[in-house]
Amino acid sequence: MDLEDNILGLTPEQTDKILQFQDLTGIEDMSICRDVLQRHQWDLEVAIQEQLNIREGRPSVFATEARAPPVVHDHIAQQVFTDDPPEGPGGMRGLLNYVVNLVVSMCYSTVTSVINLLLSFVRTDERRLVTDPLGDVMGFINSYTTKYNAHPVFYQGTYAQALNDAKNELRFLIVYLHSDSATETQNFCRTTLADPEVIQYINTNALFWGCSVDTAEGWRVAQSAGGRRYPLLCVVCVREHRMTVVARSEGCCSPQQLLSRLRRVVSDNEPHLAAARADRVEREVNQRLRQQQDEAYAESLAADQEKERQRAAARDAQAQRERTESQRRQEEEDRKQELLEARAAMAARLPPEPSDPVTSVMLLIRLPGGERLTRRFGLDQSTSDLYDFVFSHPQSPEEFEITTNFPKRVVERDIKNLTEAGLKDRDVLFVNDVNA
Repeated sequence: MDLEDNILGLTPEQTDKILQFQDLTGIEDMSICRDVLQRHQWDLEVAIQEQLNIREGRPSVFATEARAPPVVHDHIAQQVFTDDPPEGPGGMRGLLNYVVNLVVSMCYSTVTSVINLLLSFVRTDERRLVTDPLGDVMGFINSYTTKYNAHPVFYQGTYAQALNDAKNELRFLIVYLHSDSATETQNFCRTTLADPEVIQYINTNALFWGCSVDTAEGWRVAQSAGGRRYPLLCVVCVREHRMTVVARSEGCCSPQQLLSRLRRVVSDNEPHLAAARADRVEREVNQRLRQQQDEAYAESLAADQEKERQRAAARDAQAQRERTESQRRQEEEDRKQELLEARAAMAARLPPEPSDPVTSVMLLIRLPGGERLTRRFGLDQSTSDLYDFVFSHPQSPEEFEITTNFPKRVVERDIKNLTEAGLKDRDVLFVNDVNA
């Protein structure tokens, strides 16, 4: 089963549950076990409990009340088994009798149908009103068990539920329609349906649903089945994707006859169920492949979207950095331009350089970059003029202090005149960048 498990995508845990379910229920067909477990979302306990409820004669609390799938009643194609004796001798006389009886039977059926149709407009059959189908089924099962005891396991649910389960699990459904007024019913129930081999075969190979035609639920099913004798057994299974009545057995028969008929019907129609299972497997595989493809596509799409989001975020971050850098450069350019304008304005405001060596001093000024400046200042000029002169030079720092060489001291700004500042002719001064 390993290859099939791989095809169906079953996990080891699901395979183990199928084997456990098969051991505990005795259902040999593993595909049926798988379908039952799938219907119960792989809950092993719930699936087994449903089987125990059926076998213990209790209604299944897990069966869903749903509309019955349409059932095809092809009275020409289906196999019909009866125990009617052969009519007349063979040869031409037998053929003539058969044709006459066939014509009479068809005329009788037609006239009967017309009369019943006309009577339906005059009187209403209460059995047409199905008010409690589950109650009808359970009442019949309880009555049957009390009266006949041994029998195959009845499906504990409505006809619609039985059809849906048989379709979902791709199993045969045997429908038993019971009539207490039929003379052959008691013998059939006490011998044929009570036979251990019949019970074993039906329980192993099919779902078994039964109801009395004296109830609304049973009468409704009997009308669609179209049987003329009771007890009536109908075999329903999936055929060409539709639930189809493939055979019916009318009247009483021996256990050996019933087993022979059921085996023949199962053998003839098992290929249809096998084809339906193969179609289901193919659909499940295709669905799983599509799901995997959709998941892979979704993951790829999400990955592409994430990559695009990251690329967009990177582009935004780069654009932001470029805007910040551009803004910084612009601010730097503006600041430099303002500084140049400030230096030019400062140079324009400086008083002219004095020419009288008696009332002035020559000062040598060394900038941080090594440049040397010389200028003559009047003794009555303030040290602010000295600072303004240094600031107006393009190579001077923006913020600085001026110190003497020896002894080293800072020449304070805003001293009224150079004499008070202690500066003499030919003094060497140093400009120090305070932000360096």
